[in-house]
Amino acid sequence: MVPVPGSALSAYTAGVDRLMASYRSIPATSAVRLAKPTSNLFRARTKSDAGGLDTSGLTRVLSVDPESRTADVAGMCTYEDLVAATLPYGLSPLVVPQLKTITLGGAVSGLGIESASFRNGLPHESVLEMDILTGAGELLTASRSQHPELFRAFPNSYGTLGYSTRLRIELEPVAPFVALRHVRFRSLPELVAAMERIIDTGGQGGTPVDYLDGVVFSPDESYLCVGRRTATPGPVSDYTGKDVYYQSIRHDSPGSEVAREATKDDRLTIHDYFWRWDTDWFWCSRAFGAQNPAVRRWWPRRYRRSSVYWKLVALDRRFGIADRIEKRNGRPPRERVVQDVEVPVERACEFLEWFAGHVPITPIWLCPLRLRDQDGWSLYPMRIDHTYVNLGFWSSVPAGPVDGATNRMIEAKVSELDGHKSLYSDSFYTREEFDELYGGEAYKTVKKTYDPDSRLLDLYAKAVQRR
Repeated sequence: MVPVPGSALSAYTAGVDRLMASYRSIPATSAVRLAKPTSNLFRARTKSDAGGLDTSGLTRVLSVDPESRTADVAGMCTYEDLVAATLPYGLSPLVVPQLKTITLGGAVSGLGIESASFRNGLPHESVLEMDILTGAGELLTASRSQHPELFRAFPNSYGTLGYSTRLRIELEPVAPFVALRHVRFRSLPELVAAMERIIDTGGQGGTPVDYLDGVVFSPDESYLCVGRRTATPGPVSDYTGKDVYYQSIRHDSPGSEVAREATKDDRLTIHDYFWRWDTDWFWCSRAFGAQNPAVRRWWPRRYRRSSVYWKLVALDRRFGIADRIEKRNGRPPRERVVQDVEVPVERACEFLEWFAGHVPITPIWLCPLRLRDQDGWSLYPMRIDHTYVNLGFWSSVPAGPVDGATNRMIEAKVSELDGHKSLYSDSFYTREEFDELYGGEAYKTVKKTYDPDSRLLDLYAKAVQRR
């Protein structure tokens, strides 16, 4: 292993000692939770979440091994810091979630996805082993051969089976630049068919494809963003200034009857490609005026990042600012619809067309994925050797007569299409529906083994009941 400069290992060792001491200091009758002031989750956090486990020393990259293409990383290390440590070696994690402050441990115990997921799967699939503090207060090393039932149930457990303190992950080579081609489609079936061809062949027009995601603005305007690594130097775009990345994707077709596809090329450094969505939190920064040229001019670049927007959202939720504005203007309160769902690729068009007719939210992000691991993952079961499409939509709609009316409608549609949704935001499932979708008896068995006294919250209680 090549050590990262600094006393990362000693800081980690001290951090584990503090973590264990903080666990022991929590009364046996109290629930164990992280002492974490910020989060990338959109579920409600109670005031009691402010206390708990001390993870302050678990934020560093411990080592990078360019020969084996692996890294040892503390569980609370952000992807921003992880990428900064690996890029000097020409390496990156196999999947880099889109937002800088997502932590490696968070992406593994939750779910992460990005434009490499069509070939590299999900972040937890590149984990070789991890040290987990369980609800029983034990620090265990889990892998495909050690405590395999815990290893396979940990993804999508959201801290209800334990917290990772160290993870050893695979890395892959990258090039200095990414050449992008934004391909426009006039119909959703054409977009999905083109996406499937790229996934099946690994390329487009005889050229290998390394990254693949897309944006749907409407049923007759959608794009695939096709990325290829390259070492060829040349001019690159910068979307941390006045230009906004998602707006740069859009372009006109040459004519309604001339072609069904039109393309636009772009280039980014590999660093800027990884964080292309973070500057404007995809397109959500528009809610704060950050895309208004007059405002953007005075908005410091260092504050154009998802973590800042998330804090603004947290303030709004704390003080009900948006609802007060709606009430003052004689409008009903709004329902937050912030979700990522996965549906089988053959049902993607059906979902998108249904969504366009029932939910007034655009744009929609899409990202294809296929699992790498042939044994599957018990808390987020997906078919092996099958393509799914992640669809992300993050906004609000006028509130209906029933709490979470639109979210409930989306949940029902996703289940009807044999899909799942991520649990980072509001959920409304019954216990029976939830158990069928998220592990059921397999989860209960692992929970009883590694958290026999229920020191950690139950997954259903954490994901659904704590609203």
